[in-house]
Amino acid sequence: MAVLNLTEARIRDLPLGSGIWRDEQAKGLLVVCHKTTKTYAVQGDVRRNGRHIRTVRVKIDRCDRIGLREARRQARELMSRIQSGEDPTARAPETGITIAELLERYVADRELRPTTEESYRTHVAKYLKGYRTRAAADITRQEVRDLYDQLKTRHGKTTASGVMRTFRALLNEAIRIDETIADNPVQHLRIATPKPRTVAPIDLAKWWANTEELMPLRRDLHRAFMFTGIRKTSLLLAERRDIDLERGTLLLRHMKVNGPMIVPLSDFLIELFRRRMDEDERIGSRWLWPAPKAKSGHVEVAREKHKDGFPSPHAYRHLYRTLSIAAGVPYAESALLLGQRLPGASGGYVHPEHLVEHLRKYQQMVTDYLLQSAGVRNVRRETNDGSASIPVVA
Repeated sequence: MAVLNLTEARIRDLPLGSGIWRDEQAKGLLVVCHKTTKTYAVQGDVRRNGRHIRTVRVKIDRCDRIGLREARRQARELMSRIQSGEDPTARAPETGITIAELLERYVADRELRPTTEESYRTHVAKYLKGYRTRAAADITRQEVRDLYDQLKTRHGKTTASGVMRTFRALLNEAIRIDETIADNPVQHLRIATPKPRTVAPIDLAKWWANTEELMPLRRDLHRAFMFTGIRKTSLLLAERRDIDLERGTLLLRHMKVNGPMIVPLSDFLIELFRRRMDEDERIGSRWLWPAPKAKSGHVEVAREKHKDGFPSPHAYRHLYRTLSIAAGVPYAESALLLGQRLPGASGGYVHPEHLVEHLRKYQQMVTDYLLQSAGVRNVRRETNDGSASIPVVA
């Protein structure tokens, strides 16, 4: 490597392809004569605590683009960083991970409910089809804005918002994996929030009369929703083995959060499930709500088509929360009966599975309030062995 007191004229005279020339004045400054161009560069040793880490070379610019004075100024700045132990060339390599690959990583790293995973896969396969093979690092803010506008026009705000939330989650996963991605372009969107769900007040007497007109299984299903507030999927996926009539409990294995839950049953609910299981025993189904003609073998639709007066399963959940407070159930017990996590740090120390018998009396309070409000007389009679009482609704 030849050393030369560089000047603008001498640099112009250096023959192309002649190799590397070091400047006498600016430490580390080089002129590299390639076959077709000449470039300024800086070379120096990165040392930390007296140890030689590596020798690095950093390109500054082409000689026909900047002057010698500017090259020397930049060279001094770069050499200062190198001599302080910094490697200007050290950058995390870009992974090039695609949206399809991110989806698989995201699903594998989390314990998602089957319906949640199916939703993510549908969003990627159907609505993010054009991005499946795109590298996450290459997706821009403008692209996600255009995509969001297209989805809102073609599929509506609700679908568009759901898809963009999935997209945002996958790109957050990309940031965790790929250090070269510093920003999530979806984060800057104003994604429409779902409108607050409104649930109209219910005339319990009329609702009770409406349920009497349904087939027995459908009647009991609606009453189970009203008297427990259980989520649709959790209740419809309950099996016969999950009911313990002796203990008066229902085990919910499929919960949205917090894992399995044991629900204490009121006397009315114990009798409802006892009658339901007796009537359905001849079918030989494993499900608590059997539907032999359905592909799954259990009831899948919880609403009554073309019939008014029956809330949706989630509306039943809202009604249970409201009416349990009206029945005098404290806030914490009302939330725990619904399988909700209590707020605050202390909420994490509350284990509902240890409070089944404590919560049972509050479940009974809700039942008594609902029956009274519906104008139903709850007559209790002794069982054959006289050990317990069960309701007879008149």
